[in-house]
Amino acid sequence: MDRNNQRALNRRHLLRSGGGFGSLAVAALMQEAGRARELPETRRSPLSARSTHFPPRAKRVIFLFMSGGPSQMDLFDYKPQLAARAGQAIPYKLPGNEATVGLDNTTLLGPTAEFRHAGESGLFMSRLLPQTAAVADELCVLRAVQADSPNHPVAIQQLHTGNLFDVVPAMGSWLSWGLGTENQQLPGYITILPQEGERNYSSAFLPAIHQGTAIQNVVSAPDKSPIRHLSDSTVPQSVQRRRIDLIQQMNRRQLQRLQADQQMEGVVESWELAFRMQAETPALVDFSDETKETLDLYGIDAQPTDTFGRQCLLARRFSEAGVRFVQVSLGGWDHHGDIAGGLRKECAVSDRPVAGLLQDLKRRGLLEDTLVLWGGEFGRTPHTQILNGNRSTPGREHNHHGFTMWMAGGGVKAGMTHGATDDFGYFGVEDQVHMNDLHATILHLLGLDHERLTFEHHGRPFRLTDVAGRVVEEILA
Repeated sequence: MDRNNQRALNRRHLLRSGGGFGSLAVAALMQEAGRARELPETRRSPLSARSTHFPPRAKRVIFLFMSGGPSQMDLFDYKPQLAARAGQAIPYKLPGNEATVGLDNTTLLGPTAEFRHAGESGLFMSRLLPQTAAVADELCVLRAVQADSPNHPVAIQQLHTGNLFDVVPAMGSWLSWGLGTENQQLPGYITILPQEGERNYSSAFLPAIHQGTAIQNVVSAPDKSPIRHLSDSTVPQSVQRRRIDLIQQMNRRQLQRLQADQQMEGVVESWELAFRMQAETPALVDFSDETKETLDLYGIDAQPTDTFGRQCLLARRFSEAGVRFVQVSLGGWDHHGDIAGGLRKECAVSDRPVAGLLQDLKRRGLLEDTLVLWGGEFGRTPHTQILNGNRSTPGREHNHHGFTMWMAGGGVKAGMTHGATDDFGYFGVEDQVHMNDLHATILHLLGLDHERLTFEHHGRPFRLTDVAGRVVEEILA
């Protein structure tokens, strides 16, 4: 009898004689698990770097998600007609299938702050963003982005997954699955202080290893892990390793019995990744090795920029360490009332960290192959919304017909604008970029053909762009 057959016979004997997983049976399994860990890895890790469909322009993405819907005509899409006719009756008809709460006797609302030209490109943008103005020549501004719903949950889901209603993988999950990660000690997809809801960073029917890993805390502290349940300080790491080996051995036996089980495979890989992350993640969330000049660049240890600055610096550190897709979320952009005050507040929080991120990426040689995307799920209307009868602090309603997002680095043209809205900033009228087009372009920049990156599920191939989408060739460098 050869050695492998003898070991199998011994295990069966121990299991039967021990009345289940007795101490001898557990010992035998742990010995086998230890031997398996010492053997060379024979199967490909699901996070291994994969070949692209064609040479990529970018290697990774940082998505700055401004949750709520930033107002395009107050930040990046100046409209002289809107400014000149502020307070007058609206010259267009409101869509009959959209909510009109607070829009009785609505009038045009001019820009809430002055605009100025920035950089050599002369990008016309709000004075509320002085730090972003300093990096205006890095921006590729899309002024006629379109989504399919003015409803927050649905529009947020479309932005993140390409689908309005079904449970499908998030954009970051598609990239993690399609490209793998450059660092096997870290996930392919991280979301920092997520506000979009777990469904929007889910891997859905893709293997679970590709779901977004949530960073719940951005302040390094010995008693507070940035990722829930990542570590257990009450148990030595050597004991944790032995426990995981035992559990993984049982998981693999079950997987062998079932032949193929995607969820089980995801569990097996997630256990291993979580253990490896215990060594890598604490160093990445510790800013003690950053210079004061870098911390100041992001507005860290200053108000009101400290928290968002930490998020942006973490995004740079995770991206530099090899994470494929990092999302940073900032809420507070849903200004139905007092949009003038609300925009000043959110711009004060975000302007310095966002500009600092772009400057830091560029000086470290990362911007050229890191695609940065900024924007929300939709924009705002040119007309006022009056809540609770308070006309002294008007806001704006949701607008998915034509709004602004911008990109930087990663193979897009710098210092340019693409697309246009009408004279008041309501409807996209020239070079519109639908959400499917945005996703197709992001995939293209990372070397992936959106029509070929598909996954069979429920009898048909699924993809991020569903059955639509075109690459916006005009903005490619």
